[in-house]
Amino acid sequence: MKKTIATIATVFALVFGLNASAAESANPLKKLDSKEIALTYLQAISTGNTEYNKYLYTSDFEYSNAINNQTFGRSQYLAFLNANKGLVYNCKTTYEIMDQTGNTAIGKATMKFEKFTRIDYITMVQSAEGWKVSKVVTTYP
Repeated sequence: MKKTIATIATVFALVFGLNASAAESANPLKKLDSKEIALTYLQAISTGNTEYNKYLYTSDFEYSNAINNQTFGRSQYLAFLNANKGLVYNCKTTYEIMDQTGNTAIGKATMKFEKFTRIDYITMVQSAEGWKVSKVVTTYP
């Protein structure tokens, strides 16, 4: 009898333990629309908030800087963001969705600093995991 109760208790612990760990790793951005993903991206880069970065970018994410023609992949870009965690830019920010068709959207994030403006063109794709940023091209008009 004691062995049966112990076995049942172990099964419950395993089942509920696995469910709890699955809930912890669930994507908190999954239900956001493209506009909210663009805002999350802008907040991440302008305020140094790295909390949602692992959910925000596709596995084949690409960042390009049009001024110097440099291109970086996801791991390089995330390393840069993590190195600048907590860094808050002194700028005014705006964003908009320029076009959305089906499961693809193009957004524009603008950071207006005192002496220059940075514009990021954000390509987003929707999958079973929700909207994610797949490409960013930064310009300085």
